[in-house]
Amino acid sequence: MDFKKYFFSNGIRFECTQCGICCTGEPGTVYVTEDEIKKIADFLNIDEQKLKNEFLYPYKDSYSIKELENGDCIFYKDKSCTIYPVRPMQCKTYPFWLKNLRNEKKWKEVEKECPGIGKGKLYTAKEIIDLISKSPI
Repeated sequence: MDFKKYFFSNGIRFECTQCGICCTGEPGTVYVTEDEIKKIADFLNIDEQKLKNEFLYPYKDSYSIKELENGDCIFYKDKSCTIYPVRPMQCKTYPFWLKNLRNEKKWKEVEKECPGIGKGKLYTAKEIIDLISKSPI
């Protein structure tokens, strides 16, 4: 498969350090699908309705994760994601979101914030494009 020349054509190294920078601070929307809701509820050993009532709010055709007043994700506690193994696709695909990869200038901004960029696995351009396509944002 041939790809257009991107600034990331030679790949990007990334490994989540679970630092929480993407989970804290500035408010945002973390979209969760019905399948993800089931997985999170099962992981937390609670029913889906309790999860929706206590931890989520309606968003578009599904739900989003609630945040604390300071913008932190409600599932980020004690410097750790409490649902990391079943975190939503939006979280799994970070930092490989379209808005972050539209141009090299934007990517450099993200790179300054995220300590996992430049470490770990080398993602190919194809893998990056696949991740972009999987992210709901």
